[in-house]
Amino acid sequence: MKKNSIFAPVDMTEGQPVKQIVKFTIPMLLGNVAQQLYNTADSIIVGRFVGDNALAAVGSAGPLLNLMLVLFMGIAVGASIMVSQYFGARKREELSKTIGASITLTAIASLFIMIVGPLITRPILELLGTPDSIIDWCTSYLWIIFIGILGGGFYNIMSGILRGLGDSVSALIYLLVATVLNIALDLVFVAYLGLGVSGVALATVLAQFVSAFLSMRKLTQMSDVFDFKKEYLIPDKYYTGSLIKLGLPSGVTQAIFSMSMIVVQNLTNTFGAQYIAANVIVMRVDGFVMLPAFSFGSAMTTFAGQNIGAGKMERVEKGATSGTLAAMGISAVLSLLILIFGRFIMSIFTSTEELITLSYNMMRILIIGYIAMEVTQCLSGIMRGAGDTTTPMWISMFSSIIMRVPMAYIFVNLTKTPELPQGNCYMMQLSMLVTWTLGAFITFVMYKVGRWKTKAIK
Repeated sequence: MKKNSIFAPVDMTEGQPVKQIVKFTIPMLLGNVAQQLYNTADSIIVGRFVGDNALAAVGSAGPLLNLMLVLFMGIAVGASIMVSQYFGARKREELSKTIGASITLTAIASLFIMIVGPLITRPILELLGTPDSIIDWCTSYLWIIFIGILGGGFYNIMSGILRGLGDSVSALIYLLVATVLNIALDLVFVAYLGLGVSGVALATVLAQFVSAFLSMRKLTQMSDVFDFKKEYLIPDKYYTGSLIKLGLPSGVTQAIFSMSMIVVQNLTNTFGAQYIAANVIVMRVDGFVMLPAFSFGSAMTTFAGQNIGAGKMERVEKGATSGTLAAMGISAVLSLLILIFGRFIMSIFTSTEELITLSYNMMRILIIGYIAMEVTQCLSGIMRGAGDTTTPMWISMFSSIIMRVPMAYIFVNLTKTPELPQGNCYMMQLSMLVTWTLGAFITFVMYKVGRWKTKAIK
């Protein structure tokens, strides 16, 4: 592998911080766009070829699916932190053992989800009061995704390792290939073969296996950076424990967020199938607007990890400031575009005028919150890269459980009238806006407190 190749690991300990962060973020941002296209293509195709109920079914599966994926989230975060710090410190053997442990943990997590996922799907959907008109479709979608989870799980972990090594380009290329394949298979399975929601799930599973295979092959070719040996796949107590210790808080954070979404989903279901469908549209568009936050956040984790591993704390703080400001600027532009072209964007998903208006009004409420999320994700990324994964976890617990869930129910109940017996549905978005803004403020305060500076891996 040539050192000047765009596919070579990037050393983020040299050069101007903001340029390195933006350079590393761009492929990740494009990759996240491609990742979002998975869900968006699914929604557009089922919405157009099957109907609004199918669109609602795919969206209703989201919270439960995300809850089951927290295992991969934890492993990926732990691996990214350890890989970036060991890479920055030039510790080859430690890096090799970390990657081996990550692969083994991913295989175990995949097996667990393949067994447990299908067993709990229907009971949980019934518990949440999922409408009868969509529950069968929602169940079949989740069953297929859970049984075929191995591909998606391994891609997420492998791409996290590649990013920790500073290679965000390879992960992008493999994801683009899988995304194109996913859209093509969606059209074949749904539009041509008429498999409906099940066809969408099958297309996603097959495409994820392709991206996982390509990512694994890439890692086996990086012998100049680390050693990919069978003996490193045998669980090592220290490295496995470190991965779990670092990744668990992030996994718990995602689990908390997913559980709060499940609880809120129960409230969402009371507004009926049309609101559920509109909420799906909002989540899909929302996913694209959120991409700069998640991309910069992941880039900040790698940047902080490599520089802390190299003992350059002042550089980390400089990058945190400039990177966060850059992310906020991008988010502001995207928010403006949503305000201008929002109705047209919503019309891509459905031709139902009521859904277009409802989803557009929901998006308008969330606009300012997207900028706040940049602060949360970027500064949380810095803290995670330093090894402090517990602070973002506590912030998420406070904002998602103590604030978001009660606030959503309180706001909705306060707006109940004879004309609106279920309450004002827009209160759901208002509670989310307040939560995001408060979370950004708390994250900024905790970053300035500086506890994260003492958490580097020894």
